[in-house]
Amino acid sequence: MTQVKASSIREMTPEEINGRVAELREELFNLRFRNAMKQLDNPLKIRMGRREMARLLTVLREKEKASGS
Repeated sequence: MTQVKASSIREMTPEEINGRVAELREELFNLRFRNAMKQLDNPLKIRMGRREMARLLTVLREKEKASGS
């Protein structure tokens, strides 16, 4: 996982954002599972994934509000 800037997320379409959110949900599930089994080499990946998802959802909400107004 690499850090994604909000400016690059704003260039994405809502469908792309929703697709990325779905990928992240699955990836975070796997990371949490591996962390519980003590097989995760870097537990900070969980935090980075949560933050990226928050950025995606924030930009998606901004787009929804802008199109709704």
